[in-house]
Amino acid sequence: MFRHDGRPALLWRVGPGWRMLSSAILGGGLGERTWVLNAQVPPGYARMDPAAHLEEIAAPRGLTGPGVGLMTAADVEAFTTGADHGVRAWVTTGIGIPTWAAAPDEGGIGAPRPGTINTVVAVPAPLSDAALANALATATEAKVQALFETGYACTGTPSDAVCVAAFAPRPGEEPEWFGGPRSRWGARLARAVHAAVVRGALDDRIRRTAQGFSS
Repeated sequence: MFRHDGRPALLWRVGPGWRMLSSAILGGGLGERTWVLNAQVPPGYARMDPAAHLEEIAAPRGLTGPGVGLMTAADVEAFTTGADHGVRAWVTTGIGIPTWAAAPDEGGIGAPRPGTINTVVAVPAPLSDAALANALATATEAKVQALFETGYACTGTPSDAVCVAAFAPRPGEEPEWFGGPRSRWGARLARAVHAAVVRGALDDRIRRTAQGFSS
């Protein structure tokens, strides 16, 4: 963890040999990545160039190679974790704008607001492209399950982001082909994410109650 402009940010330097699939505004998509950054920004964030802003935050730390950058208005220092058989999950949870995925209003058009539930997962196994895509969906399903079980009437917030990291298959190595919730690594990922989001959602409710807000 470090601070930028007086605000905290989480940083993972994973080095070579990792592939990531992410919905992040910086370094999103599928490919080899060497670092992940989750930066806290103020509520009402109004910059229209969040990817450039993340690069500004990353550069002083020497993060000039391929990486993933996420933003959130949630309290980054209050991140929660989950682990299961080597899979690790880190979540920053702020549920100030709960929403259902299938809503009648498409919302405004413009730069995406910083994600308020950001999920980063590391899987210590080589995953195929399809398994990575399946794993990202599984992480999202586990997040929604955790929100439902902690009493939130939503599937998340309008701008949640997720990043799944896994080993890049070595030449001649057979990758894992499945990442769904009943596959070996998908099940482990789901339990790790679920545990982290449950803790984060409960903590977020306590903070909001103390501040006089309700979910």
